[in-house]
Amino acid sequence: MKVLFASMPAAGHFDPLTPIAAHLAARGDDVRWYAGPRYAGKVERLGMSVFPYDRATEIEADRLNEHFPERSSLKGPKQISFDVEKFFVSNVENHYLDLVDIRETFDFDVLVCDGAFCAEKLVEEKLHIPVFAVAPSPILPGPGNPPPFFGFRPAKTIVGRTVHAAAWRMQTATMKAAVRKYNNLLVAHGLDPISGGGLPAEPMAATRRVFLNGCPGMEFPRYQPLPNAEFVGHLRPERRSHGASVAVPEAVVASERKVIAVSQGTVDNTDPSKLIIPTLEGLRGTPHLVVATTGGVNTDELRERFAGPDVIIEDYLDFDALFPHIDAFVCNGGWGSVLSALHAGVPVIGAGTREGKNDNNARIGNRGLGVDLRTETPKPGQIADAVARVVDDPSITTNVNRVRDELDSYDTLAIVEDSIARAITSP
Repeated sequence: MKVLFASMPAAGHFDPLTPIAAHLAARGDDVRWYAGPRYAGKVERLGMSVFPYDRATEIEADRLNEHFPERSSLKGPKQISFDVEKFFVSNVENHYLDLVDIRETFDFDVLVCDGAFCAEKLVEEKLHIPVFAVAPSPILPGPGNPPPFFGFRPAKTIVGRTVHAAAWRMQTATMKAAVRKYNNLLVAHGLDPISGGGLPAEPMAATRRVFLNGCPGMEFPRYQPLPNAEFVGHLRPERRSHGASVAVPEAVVASERKVIAVSQGTVDNTDPSKLIIPTLEGLRGTPHLVVATTGGVNTDELRERFAGPDVIIEDYLDFDALFPHIDAFVCNGGWGSVLSALHAGVPVIGAGTREGKNDNNARIGNRGLGVDLRTETPKPGQIADAVARVVDDPSITTNVNRVRDELDSYDTLAIVEDSIARAITSP
């Protein structure tokens, strides 16, 4: 089987695809990847061939303010609207035309893509090639689901439902320019425009199957996914795509103290004063050992400022190797990191409100899987209190262990492989 992979240039969109690609390649399928310059290197570390961007431009999620300096002055719905149009929609036609050209030399049977790679609808409906999407996060709209990007939990009162309805209207208005641009493209290619589902949900609804990275126990109780979607458990990233990382420090492995990890992720990690520094300050003088990963930003400065036996600071650590030795994880709520922590039985303290992270953190708080701090810039005392709570609250431990066991119950790659195989063999 010939399989082409494609994703938006963002770690949270690329990483969940890597275990599927590696699995299919290991069983003998011809697996290749459509990627821009930065992510082409990650694919090559997986031992796979790359079709480079031709018409499309690689707009990296962690450099949006560099690509678009005007973005830095935008906040809230205006920034969301800007990101959807510039990051997700502006390249759709170029992505699609690149894929058409690729098919002349690589007649792929299947496209597996990040669900926010909105060209999937054109590939499925114009090229009639089966498309499978991996939802990059759980923030898909649907009946009974809170409106995305607001960090809401399910409404329980008339007032709450009224607020949610107003937020849905605001969300629809916010996306109007991006949806109009996307619909103009669809109509130009002879396809029907999308309507109420919006972006990126409606393009995903056009695919054969949407794989949800996670499990129902992490979701709101009445969450309703897209009709063509299914939970598949944890799509654990292939860490070799990231290159070398240092081994888990022996002090962590051998520690008899509680070990607390902190990370600001891969997108919003340039200013450590938002999360890393408050965590190190808040836990200073406590009996805990603190491990911070910086993503390669400000590492030396932080080591000098927080030198001592109770703090370890590294550029990168393999979370899958680290988390079995961790007792709590402080992060901004990136879905991939949250999944890795919970799959290892580690409670999460979430402090992030952008790029949909507030929705991820709302789920953490709602399900009792840790603490949702509901802020982008927590104070040291808030973090210290949250850490004390998650390491001592037996109900959080019970909830986290339940989700860990639920994630363990999935034969993730077998589910994905079977779904793809059925699409290939069915008439």
